[in-house]
Amino acid sequence: MEPLYQSKIECICCESTYMTSRVRPSFKKAVKTDTDFCGYYKTDVNPDFYVVRVCPNCGFASTENGLERLSDLQKKQYIDKIGARWEKQDYCSERDAQQAMTCYKLALLSAQAVGEKDRVLAGILHHIAWLYRYEANQSEEKRFMRFALQAYIRVYEVEGVSLNNAKLMYIIGELNRRIGELNDAVRWFSRVVNDKKIIDAAMIRACREQWQQIREEMEAGRASSSGDTSKPDGHVHADTTISSTA
Repeated sequence: MEPLYQSKIECICCESTYMTSRVRPSFKKAVKTDTDFCGYYKTDVNPDFYVVRVCPNCGFASTENGLERLSDLQKKQYIDKIGARWEKQDYCSERDAQQAMTCYKLALLSAQAVGEKDRVLAGILHHIAWLYRYEANQSEEKRFMRFALQAYIRVYEVEGVSLNNAKLMYIIGELNRRIGELNDAVRWFSRVVNDKKIIDAAMIRACREQWQQIREEMEAGRASSSGDTSKPDGHVHADTTISSTA
């Protein structure tokens, strides 16, 4: 069985229909997953390359989590900012890493043009960071993780408190950890662990594990220093503990 199949899409911008490639569910199982959910796959076909669908007619790019329809104003905003300069291209068949990156950046531009929700923007930005990680481009990966982090924080400020979204809080902590903001990482991880209303055992465990990793890294850093263990005010101390009770 081929990993790719064709799916019919109706563009919410120009209303034309087109076929785009999708990855069959049986080929989506990752053999390894990073702590921020970036997946690695046994086959040559990476499902992450096919999350974005791009209309070959007008260039509007989106994901399944995006808007289901556009107002006339949103369509005009997209056409004025991007669509008017679009030269017809087809990203509907098999994609390589470079084409996947182009599709995600088109999705980012499209989402920004029509005022897409921060949750969708965060997902696109995070996926772009993953694509740079596949390329071992650490500077661009880190840059887009920062962008994704800012978007995730905006999501939390709008809806996270009411949802008690442990996974959202975890990913904010983990992206902080990955970009080196250890104080902020610990604060977010501790929120999940110490909030009695959170019962997501998997996320509580993940937060404990990542906090332990930070602690070990900080202890290793102190051991390799010249013996000066003093820390400026506001720094996270390696011997700080988080309550083990959920």
